[in-house]
Amino acid sequence: MKKTNRRLLREKALQVLYAYEINGEGLTYLMNEVLSDLTSEYDREFAEQLVNKVVANKKFLDEQIRLRVANWEIGRIALIDRILLRVAIAEIYFFPDIPPKVSINEVIEIAKIYSTNNSGKFINGILDAILSELKRSGMLNKTGRGLIDESIPRVPNAD
Repeated sequence: MKKTNRRLLREKALQVLYAYEINGEGLTYLMNEVLSDLTSEYDREFAEQLVNKVVANKKFLDEQIRLRVANWEIGRIALIDRILLRVAIAEIYFFPDIPPKVSINEVIEIAKIYSTNNSGKFINGILDAILSELKRSGMLNKTGRGLIDESIPRVPNAD
């Protein structure tokens, strides 16, 4: 199966974020190295935005995870899974042009390659809980046609 361009960009973002998590420094250097083969400015910009949003909002993103893993320390979650959760949550919260289901499906597919057999189910459970809460509270910030799941209840016409 051919990988989509955005999936490859998400995988590159994962590589940068993983290396940054291990090293704790040199984010610019890591981005330049990992993204060096990207020829499209648009692609590079997306990957950089994704990495920067995750790094800048790490505490917020980890809090979103922590709230859904009762009785578990976030440090016990596999590093790859934690990073993929951060990536998807960042896309859900900070990228209004990406449908939430796309963000969720993409990180699950990436988890199948880079993480454990059970990672996909674990990640899906947390992300579905976040998405459901955002929909229920009306806080889902998505714009454009096709970006909001059609299963959201609609108010019937009063005609």
